Amino acid sequence: MGIWDTIKNTAVEHGKAQFLDVIEWTDDSRDTIVYRFPVFNKAIQDGGKLVVREGQAAVFVNEGTLSDVFAPGTYELSTRTKAIASFFESIKYALNYPYKGDVYFVNTRQFTDQKWGTPNPIMMHDKEIGPVRIRAFGNYAYKVSDPATFLREIVGTAGTLTTAEINGQLKRKLVSGFADTLGEAEIPVLRLAASYMDLGDALRERISRWFESSYGIALTDFVIENISLPPEVEKMLDKRSSMGLLGDMNQYTQFQAAEAIGKMADRPGGGSNPFMDAGMGLAMGNVVGAAVSGGFSAPGGAAPPPPPGTARLHYNGPGGQAQLPAEEIARRIAQDRDAAHHLWMPGWPGWKPWTEVPEVARLVPPPAAAPPPPPGGEVTLHYSGASGGQEELSVAEIARRVAADPGGRHLVWKAGMSGWTPAAEVPEVAQAMAAATPPPPPPLPAVDVPPPPPPVSEE
Repeated sequence: MGIWDTIKNTAVEHGKAQFLDVIEWTDDSRDTIVYRFPVFNKAIQDGGKLVVREGQAAVFVNEGTLSDVFAPGTYELSTRTKAIASFFESIKYALNYPYKGDVYFVNTRQFTDQKWGTPNPIMMHDKEIGPVRIRAFGNYAYKVSDPATFLREIVGTAGTLTTAEINGQLKRKLVSGFADTLGEAEIPVLRLAASYMDLGDALRERISRWFESSYGIALTDFVIENISLPPEVEKMLDKRSSMGLLGDMNQYTQFQAAEAIGKMADRPGGGSNPFMDAGMGLAMGNVVGAAVSGGFSAPGGAAPPPPPGTARLHYNGPGGQAQLPAEEIARRIAQDRDAAHHLWMPGWPGWKPWTEVPEVARLVPPPAAAPPPPPGGEVTLHYSGASGGQEELSVAEIARRVAADPGGRHLVWKAGMSGWTPAAEVPEVAQAMAAATPPPPPPLPAVDVPPPPPPVSEE
């Protein structure tokens, strides 16, 4: 027996310690987060190994104080390894002697498919439905990101820790955060299904920081599988959807009546009671006739027609296609009368110009009349005189030239004329000439002539 064996046997006999050659942890379970290796009061052999696999971290605790965290790798526990020797010196432990501490292995892989759900309905306010209670469920995933914090805050002195022991606390925090996130998002209930992923990501970013600082855990995923409404609210929404699918009630009534007639004809013994069949046929005929004519009425009288001006027409114009009331369509037409404005209603074979739709045409104001020329404004015409040249002159100037030389050459032209025209034949010039010609002066007053003097007597 060598001297080394003698030293080992002496340590075992006096210290009642076992020598540990390899410190490692292999685990086949899927829910163990922390495992305490049975190293207390056992001697860690000089030259032994510490094996930390991927997805693990090893934490040494010496006499109740956390000493160091070892990442994945294989470490030789020897005085020849400077880093290891320095570590054991710092905790005042000599190899080959009983170790008065613990070694914990922490599983740092992700723990996936952890279930969460709302134990009680969450009250929220929807802008379309009003106050409503919802329930939700899904799954989440997490992992230990800070083994030291996790040991201090969660594990304590426990020998092992599984997901079942911590999931309850995590779920309660997640449900509380989900309620806050959902309330702040203000997403309508009918559009929540399109926001599951966005809500999940927002909650994960919101809660993960708190988990890391408080527990040393990182929330790696949060999935919303379903958000449901109370059964009575779901039934009301189903009825609302069904009414939208029915479309034209007249066509639906005709279909139902025709289907009932077919079933009546196919039933066994359908012709055994002609009076009943005749009565049912008459009733069905009345229903079909009323549906076709639009006169199907429910007990209590038919619904009144919409008030004038509330009917909506399909409009297609410069602003695109829309369903608008007649007043709005008339307003758009008045703003741009030269554009194309077409209308359509169910039952029409095609689109119509707005001028052919009386209920719209009567609402369109008449076009504004062209304003008269402003005071002092002059109308100009193209003028050609005796020289044969062309110039643009006012009507007053043309009238003056014609008056100055009535027998001369005076031709004018403007847009819309078939050719050059004598100026005196153009209404504007003739009117100006008439206005410029003064009226004849009044006749002179009559002067009384004195009678001739009486003849002179020759006497």
